[in-house]
Amino acid sequence: MSMNILILSFYYPPDLSAGSFRTKALVNSLVKDSDKKVTVTVLTTQPSRYQSYTPAASSVEISEAVTVRRIAVGARCGGFLGQAILFSQYAKEVIKFIKGKEYDVVFATSSRMMTATLGSFVARKLNIKLFLDLRDLFIDALPDVFPMRVGCLAAWSLRFLERWTVTKAQSVNLASPGFVNYFKSQYPNMPFTVHTNGIDDIFIENPLLQSKPASTKLNILYAGNIGMGQGLHHIIPQLAAKLSEQAKFTVIGCGSAITQLKSALSQHSVTNVEIIEPVRRTDLIKYYQNADVLFLHLNDMPSLKNVIPSKLFEYAATEKPILGGLSGFSAEFASNNITNIGIFNPCDVESALTALQKLHIGVTDRRDFVSKFSRKQIIKKMANVLLQET
Repeated sequence: MSMNILILSFYYPPDLSAGSFRTKALVNSLVKDSDKKVTVTVLTTQPSRYQSYTPAASSVEISEAVTVRRIAVGARCGGFLGQAILFSQYAKEVIKFIKGKEYDVVFATSSRMMTATLGSFVARKLNIKLFLDLRDLFIDALPDVFPMRVGCLAAWSLRFLERWTVTKAQSVNLASPGFVNYFKSQYPNMPFTVHTNGIDDIFIENPLLQSKPASTKLNILYAGNIGMGQGLHHIIPQLAAKLSEQAKFTVIGCGSAITQLKSALSQHSVTNVEIIEPVRRTDLIKYYQNADVLFLHLNDMPSLKNVIPSKLFEYAATEKPILGGLSGFSAEFASNNITNIGIFNPCDVESALTALQKLHIGVTDRRDFVSKFSRKQIIKKMANVLLQET
């Protein structure tokens, strides 16, 4: 028995994104772990998440049973309007590509609902089954990022689009248990699964370096997106200023709020923070190995209380101490599953200083966590749902 699967993912390696790494792992599992003959077509974009990180990638990449087609989109620009323009380019080419094609199922992974909605359209157009992977509560976030009246109106309007999208699916996976209450209340008869993000083999297989004595200053590292959701401009400048004699900060990444971060650093006359453009994961491991503390932060927004940041899994695998500004479900998940993590209230400098003082600066054995949250094992379960129900 054979199965022809179409996968929609706006990001895909070599692009840097939680969705990119998640989709790649799923593709590998579908091809390698199935008893069926599986062929997979991935429709994605040319690397586009960061203007400063655009590695070369073939527009068509064929390897055994997998074909990856990368759609060229324009240069990334800020804000929802800019993202909508890029997505419209992607969606237009996807719709053009599927004409006359035959698939058994379409799988769409989405953080802001747009790719999921495109998946629903494709499934209806081709009259095939739809499987969704939802990595965020997009509608919940709108009142946080827009003025209250505008955000609430947008959320009310888009809820109809969400319903049109979700109710078409045969199965919907949620990337955080914190999303379950919302989706179950909205769609009580829909089948939902929960498969979180996880730890990729590149971090599991990387040899652990023994703890090195801290230098005269702690090396505190943040690596990831620099957007409004992370709110780094609300915490790092003030925290770094307080720790000017005790620590230096390295921030690796880019994003929509990097200008605010640089402005806040200048405003507080901070000299112990270095910002580095995004780097490949193989290079990122070296930064992890040289760090004394790994830093994580989610902005103080109600919509972020239900997420589990994907970076948390990666950080934990290094067995380095973690300083995390978390609240709600993410704080509960971290405190219950990760040892040697100092959790503080988001955007609260004094709380962060107290949490830092309680950390053990050295290697912490987290083998149980790594075993439980191996990406390969999590994705294999997710792939099995797709394969068994098709």
